[in-house]
Parts: sequence; C-alpha cells; structure tokens
Amino acid sequence: MDIQTVNTALLKETSPVDNEQNVKLEKTAIKIQSWWRGNMVRRMLMHAALGAWAIQCWWRSLQTKMVEQRRCLALRLYTCQEWAVVKVQANVRMWRARRRFLQTRRAVCTIQAHWRGRKNQTRGTLRGHYEVKASQLELDIEIVMT
Repeated sequence: MDIQTVNTALLKETSPVDNEQNVKLEKTAIKIQSWWRGNMVRRMLMHAALGAWAIQCWWRSLQTKMVEQRRCLALRLYTCQEWAVVKVQANVRMWRARRRFLQTRRAVCTIQAHWRGRKNQTRGTLRGHYEVKASQLELDIEIVMT
C-alpha cells in the first residue's frame, strides 16, 4: 500500500465525530490565526504611535528653540533701541546744560566787565601788556590814577 491509497481510504472512512473534530480544529485554528493577526496589528500600531510620538517631541522641542531664539532677538533689538534712546536723551541733556552754562558764563562776564569798568572809572585805569618768550614771562603793567 502506498501513501496515496491510505489517504483516500482515511478520507472515505470519516465519521460524523471526525467531522465535528475537524470543525472544532478549524475554529481553533481560526481563533489562533486571528489572535496572531491582532497581535501583529497592535504591534504595528504601537510602532507607528511611538514613531509619531518621537516626531511630535522633536517638533515641539524645535518650536521651543525657535520661540526662544525669536524672544532673544526681540530682547536684543529692544535693548539696542532703548540704548539708542538713552544716548539721544543724554546728548540732548548735555547740550541743554552746556547751553545754559555758556549763557550763564556770558552773563557773568558781562556783569564782571561792567563791574570792572565801573571800578576803573572810579579809581583809575589799568593797562597791561605781557609776552611769553622761551621760558620767561615779560610783564608790563601801567596804572594811571585820575
């Protein structure tokens, strides 16, 4: 007897109990296959979710860095503008103070000149002449009393 004959003989001799067993085995095989496919799908979904999560983390960190760079740039620009404003204000204040000083000095010189002129008119005139030669000072003063 060869194998093919034995297989055909076994197939012909199937009983209703064997059919029930075959159906049960087939259902069990289907359950095992569906369980395995479910595990494979869940594994693929888990890998996809982890990949998406990694990409999202990277993107969030990149956005945070970009926001920080923009904030630093805006801060630098603001401080630069503020510094320029402070410089302009300081220069204007210095100019106004110098102008007031020069105006006051002119007024003082005018008052002193009038005062000295009045003193000279009452006491006499003071004439002088000086020259600086080498390291010597030559000074001639003439006082005329009237």
